[in-house]
Amino acid sequence: MNLATHPVFVSLAPVFLLIGLGYLAGRLRWIRDAAVKDLSNLVFMVLIPALLFRTMSAVRFEVLDLRPLLAYFPAALLLLGVSIAWRGATRHSVVVALAGTFSNMVMIGITLVELAYGKAGLVTLLTLVSVHALILLSVGSVVLELVVAREARERGGDAPHLWATVGSVIKGTLIHPIPLPIICGLLFAQTGWSLPVVIDKPLQLLGNAFGPISLVLVGVSLAATPLAGHWRAAAEVMVAKNIVLPLLVGLGAWAVGISGLPLTVVVVAAALPVGANVFLFAQRYNAAQELITASMGLSTFAALVTLSLTMTVMSWVA
Repeated sequence: MNLATHPVFVSLAPVFLLIGLGYLAGRLRWIRDAAVKDLSNLVFMVLIPALLFRTMSAVRFEVLDLRPLLAYFPAALLLLGVSIAWRGATRHSVVVALAGTFSNMVMIGITLVELAYGKAGLVTLLTLVSVHALILLSVGSVVLELVVAREARERGGDAPHLWATVGSVIKGTLIHPIPLPIICGLLFAQTGWSLPVVIDKPLQLLGNAFGPISLVLVGVSLAATPLAGHWRAAAEVMVAKNIVLPLLVGLGAWAVGISGLPLTVVVVAAALPVGANVFLFAQRYNAAQELITASMGLSTFAALVTLSLTMTVMSWVA
């Protein structure tokens, strides 16, 4: 088959070309830091909710396949636990372990899966997205708060109340511009109504703008990502995220009997590079900030190869 017409190449090329364009714009300072923050707010507060609500507003519960959750999250939590145990239970190790398990399902994954696998693939991905942050970041928060409480006790200080932190994390991950429109869209779909054209068309236009803007922003962020001094540790995170996690998720999918398109989507989702939310944890807990930034950059650059290979293998297997 001609490379230029191969489905994997056709799907990946626009994604990485737009990231490359953003990288060039960042290096040339066409898009400055203040603008990046404003554009990120536009993407997360307007464009993503429009896309997610519109996509899920036509999905009925009876056709929703929840098996991908059983394939993805036990594998991700297993890798998270092993990574923390291997490095030791410290703030640094927990944040690094999160980087090795938390995929960039939104900024890169949504556009890639829609291009490669259409609306059916996107519904499977959004099933994962709806609880991705809730499960992984909540578990990460609980473990981090336990570590912080232990450190406070060792210093003789007052430990923060764990359950208050857990409640705050769950509330923050549910009332959020990613899971909230997914839930609202699903609830709307169960009414059997259709979106009026006067509402549906603006949502469609906003959703169409999400892909190119978000990918350009990924490239701009990469342009400001330092890798010097963190190659080895960042490479370990990249291997865990880009290679080990998709292998574990693939085994989990096989164990619960998933095949075809859902199998492909869950494995590709696991093979996506490190998601940006991990850096927020690194900032909040003042742990491994430079390493997480380097890991995000290296993981995204490496995905040119690892993600291409994953998608090619899945096109043969599924």
